[in-house]
Amino acid sequence: MALSNVGMPQASTRIYKEECCLTFDTPKSDGGLFVDLTSFLAFGREQAMWNFKKTGSSVYLHIKHTLKESDEEDDRPHKKPTLLAIGVEGGFETKEPEYDETLSIVILPDYQTLPLSSAELPEKVRLCVDAVVQSVGAERKEQVSAWTADKKQLSIYAQSLQQLNNGVRVPPSGWKCQRCDKQENLWLNLTDGSILCGRRNFDGTGGNNHALEHYANVKYPLAVKLGTITADLETADVFSYAEDDTVTDPLLAQHLAHFGINFAALKKTEMTTAERELDQNVNFDWNRIQEKGKELEPLFGPGFTGLVNLGNSCYLASVLQIIFATRDFQLRYYGNLKLDDAFQLAAADPTQDLNTQLSKLGHGLLSGKYSEQPEVQGVTDKEVANQFQKGIPPRMFKSLIGAGHPEFASSRQQDAFEFFQYFLEQVERENVANPNEDPSRCFKFLVEERIVCCSSGKVKYTKRVDNALSLTLPLDAATNRDEVAAYEKITSEGGNSGEKIEVVRPRIPLSACLDRFAAPDEVEFYSTAVNARTTALKMTSLATFPTYLLLHMRKFQLDASWVPKKLDVFLDVPDTIDISHMRGKGLQPGEELLPEADDEAEGPVADEAIVSQLMDMGFPRVRCEKAAIFTSNHGAEPAMEWLLSHMDDPDIDVPYSHSSSNANVDENAVQALVALGFSADLARKALRATGGRTEDAAEWIFSNSDDANAMELDVGGSSTPSSSVPHDLPDGSGKYKLMGFVSHMGSSTLCGHYVAHILKEGRWVIFNDAKVALSGDPPKDMGYLYVFQRV
Repeated sequence: MALSNVGMPQASTRIYKEECCLTFDTPKSDGGLFVDLTSFLAFGREQAMWNFKKTGSSVYLHIKHTLKESDEEDDRPHKKPTLLAIGVEGGFETKEPEYDETLSIVILPDYQTLPLSSAELPEKVRLCVDAVVQSVGAERKEQVSAWTADKKQLSIYAQSLQQLNNGVRVPPSGWKCQRCDKQENLWLNLTDGSILCGRRNFDGTGGNNHALEHYANVKYPLAVKLGTITADLETADVFSYAEDDTVTDPLLAQHLAHFGINFAALKKTEMTTAERELDQNVNFDWNRIQEKGKELEPLFGPGFTGLVNLGNSCYLASVLQIIFATRDFQLRYYGNLKLDDAFQLAAADPTQDLNTQLSKLGHGLLSGKYSEQPEVQGVTDKEVANQFQKGIPPRMFKSLIGAGHPEFASSRQQDAFEFFQYFLEQVERENVANPNEDPSRCFKFLVEERIVCCSSGKVKYTKRVDNALSLTLPLDAATNRDEVAAYEKITSEGGNSGEKIEVVRPRIPLSACLDRFAAPDEVEFYSTAVNARTTALKMTSLATFPTYLLLHMRKFQLDASWVPKKLDVFLDVPDTIDISHMRGKGLQPGEELLPEADDEAEGPVADEAIVSQLMDMGFPRVRCEKAAIFTSNHGAEPAMEWLLSHMDDPDIDVPYSHSSSNANVDENAVQALVALGFSADLARKALRATGGRTEDAAEWIFSNSDDANAMELDVGGSSTPSSSVPHDLPDGSGKYKLMGFVSHMGSSTLCGHYVAHILKEGRWVIFNDAKVALSGDPPKDMGYLYVFQRV
């Protein structure tokens, strides 16, 4: 009998019981959820039959949740949140409806149903069901925590903090800055007991920077914000000037007692830094990007499905909405791929198959099944008017795509652009056997670099593959420079008699950013024409134009403390652009190519600016030079990432040698990489770059695809399109229209919120996590990522 074939889950068994592996059906869906009691995967009603036909598994635990009837209407007013959290006291309120749960055994293919009390059920089935019911579902284990601020780090200065015996005693109230008349935003230095005002905000409000100036003079690292100290010391706002961050001081009670402060008797009178950041939800930027205060019309149906925020996952949601708005991804994972077919092609566990999970995501977003307009029954007219869809939670996809990645597997906020590039990498890997089916190609294009040796006038052409233009924001090109200068002068002088000042942001034309990208750049390199290091002019253009052009606006720049800070600017972005003038032309008449490099010739030269930045961080010069060279001088940030991941290399302190990098490599390692689908030449180059380590070489190829393709596509004197263009990349006109953009709110990539706006059916639509609505005023000048579709 089929009932005797059920399995018994072990402690390590992944049990799915909250969401279908192939759709976003749950126990609350009309058909309920069916848990395969052999594989312990969960399926919707139709998908359970697919699983039966594929695997023969016929016994399922059917879980059905039915909404409880409630005659009571909750008219309690909503409280304004004071904590960046969900479902906790002081955080965002949630009121979940209650459900009745029904459990039964279903036997396929006839959907024969047996209640759990049935005498026909063997003891093994009962034990199996008990184990499933009592277990914590795999979905729940993998689900990210609710939206909360990252946990504060323990200050390295707290345990050994010096406190001066200077007789200072701090009264319980009546505080005032020792250098000005400020009575709010006051900070107590925990070393000398000085009370000084905090930083001046960009709009002239806040303090006068006296606490910061005091630290610059005396270097006493820790201060606590007066007005946030209560009996619950964990809520006190402690800042480390040396670490430039809010921190935890485990000895705060002792440090306060040194100055005679009875913290148990103090009352909270001011917001903490985190609470003030939360209050940004109502400031200009957040309001405008999220279109708060407007009567937004909710949208429903195919292509208008929102993505539930799993806790700091808005970066993922905004990028996915943009990507699945492209025709290539829609066809690959929805139009041309049925869910049943994707499941049949998947390995034993579809939750671990990227192709299946992308198909699940595509069908969830594009079918309209999960964005149906809510029923009017049981709710008031006011609730109906503001009723948005619930959206779909991309839990399985996030768990799978982030597996093994130290950042994307976490619950922390991430950079949307970094996720975009990482996501395309994973899609490319998934389609490596069938590159013509790879939808990530729609973003890819060839970049042509022309290098002119200043000593000889000879040239060199190389090409590399990229999937985005990362554009610098030239502040000197702002069209309102005079207004910005006047605003900066007023704020630097302390504001206008303490009154709030309207913020003036630099307004930069997109055309200026594109021009800066294509402008000649002076670089240092080894010239084979003069056999010496010299300067050259490097000019960058596009050899092909992609179907979808993604522009990454480099708003985040590293400050002296290696912390990414955001440029506060507006961008003038037109609805259409023409970049035809940016097309590369290859070798021109009268140009003479640089001689081919000899194997013994000196190799690449590290960018001195990158080396200097890394050395300022305390790293030895040899390591800094190698980091710059092995990341092709692409910038300090990738060089730093390379350096941190290679600190334990046995040869990390051995100076870079071009001759040693060209040494013979293990041909067995070469063949191992060739078996993965890479060319032999590329495999050798990757092995040289990674000291012969096969696993590192494979990772190097994927992590440095631009460098790899530049090596493979050295076109020399070719003035015609290269026949070695990988996978026949798309090409066409240089005319584009804006089809979507992703905006970021917050001061850095490590915090804040992402929202996507997409042009659909001639209308701009806002995708704010699960909320999808008709956009009343798309903030085109505040974007971080812009996607243009070729006309």
